[in-house]
Amino acid sequence: MDFSQMNAAEQAHMSKVIEKSRCKISCACTRTSKALSSKEEQCVMNCTDKFLKHSERVGARFAEHNADAMNAAMSK
Repeated sequence: MDFSQMNAAEQAHMSKVIEKSRCKISCACTRTSKALSSKEEQCVMNCTDKFLKHSERVGARFAEHNADAMNAAMSK
């Protein structure tokens, strides 16, 4: 999926939806019913939280790298 045509809010929303889906697949072990068990639900919440924290960290590092690149370009 190409996120380049989306604004930042849409990109964030799509990333969250994709990650929730990925987490749901990795956490939902038993398919005896459509509903998630409390254990599966907690797994999805933990997985999603972990992904969002990782995304925030990646964004922060990208911003740091971008600022360093801008400073280097301005000092030339």
